[in-house]
Amino acid sequence: MNLKDNISMVKEELNSEEKFFEKAVMTEKFLKKYKKVMIASATVVALVIGANLIYDMNKKSNTTAANAALSKLQADANNVTALKELKEVSPNLHDVWVYSQAVAKKDLEAIKGLKSSNALIVSDLAKYESATDAASLEDYASKQDAIFRDLALVQSAVMLLNENKVDEARSKLLKVSKDSSLNKIVSALMHYGLK
Repeated sequence: MNLKDNISMVKEELNSEEKFFEKAVMTEKFLKKYKKVMIASATVVALVIGANLIYDMNKKSNTTAANAALSKLQADANNVTALKELKEVSPNLHDVWVYSQAVAKKDLEAIKGLKSSNALIVSDLAKYESATDAASLEDYASKQDAIFRDLALVQSAVMLLNENKVDEARSKLLKVSKDSSLNKIVSALMHYGLK
């Protein structure tokens, strides 16, 4: 090798080492500048993952405890401790159990007690079941989220027909949705009952 080739090879090595050190210095500056942000981000990610794991474990534990309490109640419906445990672990499931037992026993007072339940369907069913006259059925049907709205209107109309309040019954039947599965009954009542 000649001297010229040796010099150019040394220059290339020095340039590549210089570039390597330059990149190392830039990386070190970047790490120093964003060190706190990177540590905070890693900490936040670790905390979110940890909280999610704890939440999932707690949810599984509650589900298991609720299932165990429900199994005890199915074996012995009068088990007060299992009912109390179910209420603590899963209030909505507790309300469903109480509602099912009240319906089976035809206990109207227990059903009325569930009107303020947080379980939406139980609350709605309790309001419907406890409506005993045309006015309370109308009140139930006037709520936007009433599940049995059309049925309540038909029942209210039938009660009004039995009291010979034909015009009021007609107005109730006209409120029944055209898409309702009760439309044939409404048509029959309008034709035969309200002549």
